[in-house]
Parts: sequence; C-alpha cells; structure tokens
Amino acid sequence: QVQLVESGGGLVQAGGSLSLSCAASGRAFSGYTMGWFRRAPGKEREFLSAITRSADKTYYVDSVKGRFTISRDNPKNTLYLQMNSLKPEDTAAYYCAAAPYNTNYSAQRSYIYWGQGTQVTVSS
Repeated sequence: QVQLVESGGGLVQAGGSLSLSCAASGRAFSGYTMGWFRRAPGKEREFLSAITRSADKTYYVDSVKGRFTISRDNPKNTLYLQMNSLKPEDTAAYYCAAAPYNTNYSAQRSYIYWGQGTQVTVSS
C-alpha cells in the first residue's frame, strides 16, 4: 500500500508558476513509476506527465511540454511538478499516482495508487 498526499496548489495569475509536491508513504516509493494527472471542471481526468522509477525518463502530454517539469527525490519519497507559464486552462485538480510497471504510463488504468488531489486555479 502506498499513500500519496499532494500539496502546493493554489491561486496564481496567468503567466505565473507553482510547484506541486506529492509525498509518498508506505511501500518503497522508488519501486513505482509516478505520474501527474489533472481534472478540469466538466472534463475527464487527463494524463500530464510521468517519470520512471530511477528518473531516467520523463514523459509529457503536448499541452504542458516545455512548461511543466516532473521530478522525483527517491530518498525523500517525494514527487514534484514544477509548473511555469501557467494558463487559465491549466485550472484543475491535480493528482499524483503510482504505477507498479513502466508501461502505458499515460493510461490511468496503469496506476494503482492515487492521491486526493490539490486544486490549482489560474486567473486571467
């Protein structure tokens, strides 16, 4: 069992930055591929980014590529998402998730543990 708790959300103006964290507890954090997802109002939850167990590979959806950076600190059991150049359309609840395998990293069904989410609101 892995427990995930996101933090760092809030209200920011367009063009601003936020840094999200996801603290993990329970089974070995380093054994999981980690991902970030978000759900905007009225929309389905979507994949944003993933990072492999050893952080040797990262993946991004096109809409955040070049603006968001995923990283992890395995000794600290923490996942991060640095978000720059934020846009109003980035407004959503952001979730971190853990997947036991490094396949289909963009598919929600690959992830077996989820956090409760942190809200990000970007004002225009």
